[in-house]
Amino acid sequence: MDFYDIIFYLFAVITLASAFVVVTTRNIIYSAFSLLFTFFGVAGIYVLLGADFIAVVQIMVYVGGILILLLFGVMLTNKITTVEIRTGTANVLPASIAVGILAGSIVTVMMWTDWKSKPGEIPITTTKALGSLLINDYVLIFELLGILLLIALIGAASIARREKE
Repeated sequence: MDFYDIIFYLFAVITLASAFVVVTTRNIIYSAFSLLFTFFGVAGIYVLLGADFIAVVQIMVYVGGILILLLFGVMLTNKITTVEIRTGTANVLPASIAVGILAGSIVTVMMWTDWKSKPGEIPITTTKALGSLLINDYVLIFELLGILLLIALIGAASIARREKE
């Protein structure tokens, strides 16, 4: 087991443990902060895979945007910080059976598949190739998506302004 394997397992444990806390905790603040560690763990795994651009986008979009928006929404809403999340236990048995069947089928496929593996090398950065594709081949789609997001932002601001008045 080399250094990269140890780091991978460390990120995997951090991701799985914090995702478990997100799902099982009853406090919404603790759940949101555990989600932060889940996002960082996934970004670390992306870095180990050589997908540095996707790792940076993971941190910027999910941690910098969605998670901060979620935390601000929770913190700015009165009386929600002390609300306990209701966890129902009505469907535990069917869900456990379904998860067991799914996990068993995944493990069976993993064990019985003849995996082809070749010695590989750590890939070089993907940022230059992705940037070249976005600027050269897909520039029209990239610009149209930017305009679409701008229109959605203007529409959301206008709806929020109308509801406020």
